[in-house]
Amino acid sequence: MCGIVGYTGPREAGPILIAGLQRLEYRGYDSAGIALVDDQGDLFVEKKAGKLVNLQTAIADRTPHAAIGLAHTRWATHGRPNDLNAHPHQDCTGEITVIHNGIIENFRELRDELAAGGHTLTSETDTEALAHLIEDAYQGDLAEAVRVALRRVEGAYALAVMHRGEGDRLIGARQDVPLVVGLADGESFLASDVAAILAHTDKVIFLEEGDVADLRPWGVTITGIDGEPREREVTVIDWTLEAAEKGGYEHFMLKEIHEQPLALAQSIAGRVTRDDGIVVEELADMAETLRRVTRIELIACGSASYAALVGASALEAWTGLPARVTVGSEFRYSPPPLDADTLVIAVTQSGETADTIAPTRLARERGCPIIAVTNTVGSAITREADAVLFLQAGPEIAVAASKTFVTQVTTLVVLAAAVAKIRGSLDPDAELDLGVALRALPAAASRALVGADARAAELARRYVNSRGFMFVGRGAGYPVALEGALKLKEVSYVHAEGYAAGELKHGPISLLDAECPLVAVATRSAVYDKLISNVMEGRARDARIIAVATEGDTQIEAYADDVCWVPDTHEVLSPVLAIIPLQLFAYHVAIARDTDVDQPRNLAKSVTVE
Repeated sequence: MCGIVGYTGPREAGPILIAGLQRLEYRGYDSAGIALVDDQGDLFVEKKAGKLVNLQTAIADRTPHAAIGLAHTRWATHGRPNDLNAHPHQDCTGEITVIHNGIIENFRELRDELAAGGHTLTSETDTEALAHLIEDAYQGDLAEAVRVALRRVEGAYALAVMHRGEGDRLIGARQDVPLVVGLADGESFLASDVAAILAHTDKVIFLEEGDVADLRPWGVTITGIDGEPREREVTVIDWTLEAAEKGGYEHFMLKEIHEQPLALAQSIAGRVTRDDGIVVEELADMAETLRRVTRIELIACGSASYAALVGASALEAWTGLPARVTVGSEFRYSPPPLDADTLVIAVTQSGETADTIAPTRLARERGCPIIAVTNTVGSAITREADAVLFLQAGPEIAVAASKTFVTQVTTLVVLAAAVAKIRGSLDPDAELDLGVALRALPAAASRALVGADARAAELARRYVNSRGFMFVGRGAGYPVALEGALKLKEVSYVHAEGYAAGELKHGPISLLDAECPLVAVATRSAVYDKLISNVMEGRARDARIIAVATEGDTQIEAYADDVCWVPDTHEVLSPVLAIIPLQLFAYHVAIARDTDVDQPRNLAKSVTVE
C-alpha cells in the first residue's frame, strides 16, 4: 500500500513530510514525491523513482520554506515506476495537486472524457484523472470541488488534495482505503497510517467510508460526499511507533491477514465490470496467441505453487486444455515439451524467485508465450513475460505469505476465466456467476475474519502440544490443505503435512492417533461427501478432527470436534476463504510456542538463489 503524508500548520512542512515518509518505508514503494506551497504562494513539486533517498537528494539544497504540503510513496499499479508516474499529480492549471492510494476503476473512461474535453494528461496513472476532475469542478472551494469530482469516481481511494490559492487548506477523502487525520495545537496532519504522524500527535480521527475531511491548522471539518456534516470521534493513540507501523497489531503477519479483504478488493478492481463480466486488458495483445495454444504449464514455488494448483484446475475446466503445475526448482531438469503452442504462466510473489525465473527463461528460449503473475512492479520476472498481471495486494512484510496467497488464487482464477473467454470456451452464465462471486469476495473475507482471531487462539491453546498435524482436502480444498500445513510449519516449527484426502489410507493414516489431529478442509464442494468419508477414517483412529466448513453446513459437527466457519462462495474461490482460519491457527500456535512469527528461522521473504 502506498504512503500518504500531509501537513498544514506553523512549522516547516518539508522535514515533517519527509520524516513521515521515512516512517512508512516499511510498507514498500517504488517512487516518492513531495509538493509544497511556499511563503510566496508558489508551488514546488519534486518526484523521483526509486528509494526515498533519491527524492531527499533531489530537494536537499532547494526545499522552499513552506507551512503546507503533501508527500507520497507509491507502489505502482497503473503505469511503470518512473518519475512521470510518481505522485503528486497536477491539473492543467498547475494549481491543484493530488496524491492517492487505491484504484480508480473507471479511470480509462474518465481519462478519455477529460482528453476529449481539452485536458492534457501526461502520466499513465489513474490518479491524474482525479486532478483534472477536481479542476473542472473547482469554483473557489476546494472541498466542494473534491466532493463533486468524487461523485464521478468508481473504485477505492485515500485521497489528499491541495490548491495553490488556498494556502493553509488540505482536503482528504476515503473510500475502502485507510486514511487518518492527526490533530495537534495549531496544526493538522493527514496520513495513510498512524505511524507517519505519531511523532507529532497522539490524537487522531480514523476517517470512515465516504468521508471528506477539510483540514486547516486549527482543526478539521468532516462531511460526506453529499456535503452533509459528519461527526467523528477523536482517538488517543497509546501505541509505540513500532506498534503503529503494524497498525496496532502485534505482528506484521496478523496485520496482513486482516488486510486481506482490502487486498482482494484491490486485486479484483478493474477486472470485473459493472455488469459482472471478466476483463483482463493486460491480455489484449496476446489474444491471437492464446487462441492458438494447446497446453498450459504453470511454474511456481511454495505458496505460489499451491495457488497455481487452483489456477490450473480452473484453466482446465474452462478452456479444455491440459494445465499442469511444476515446482520451479524441478522444471528445468525434467522439462515438458516446450514450443510456441505452450503457454507458460510464472507465479511469484516477489518477482525475483530464482527457482521460478530460471525455468521461465528456459521457456522463453523455447519460444513459449509467457504470462507472469507477481506482486512487484519492475521485478525480474516482468522482464521475461509477454504480459504481466499484478496482484495489487500491497507490500507484505512478514516472511510467511498471507495476502499474497489469496490474491494469487484470485488473480489466477480471473486469468483462467479471461483466457477461456478469449478462446470462446467460457459459458456466459459461468462468467456471470464468477463475476458476482468475485465482487462479493472481499466482504466475505471480512466476515470470515469476524471472531476468527479468538477462535483460532482458543484452538491453538487446545492443540499446541500435539505431536504433529495432518491437513487434508479434496478438489479446491487440496491446495488449502497444503498451504495450511505450510503456514503451520513455517511460523510455529510444528510438523504438519498436507495431503489429498483420498491418500490417507495409502500410507499417511498410520500417523493418526489421539496426539496427531486431522485438519479437514470441508467447505461446500462437489466432493464434500467423499471428504467426509475420509474424515471418518481419521476418527476411527482416535484422531481429533478440526474442520473448516461452510456456514450453514448441518452435517459437519457430527464428524468434527472443532469447526471453523467461513462464508459460502463459488467453489473455485473457496480456497481464499478457507485458508483464513488456518492462517490464524498457525499464527496463534506460533504465539503459544513463542517463535519469531514475522521472521521464522532459516527463511527469507524472497528466495533469490537456486
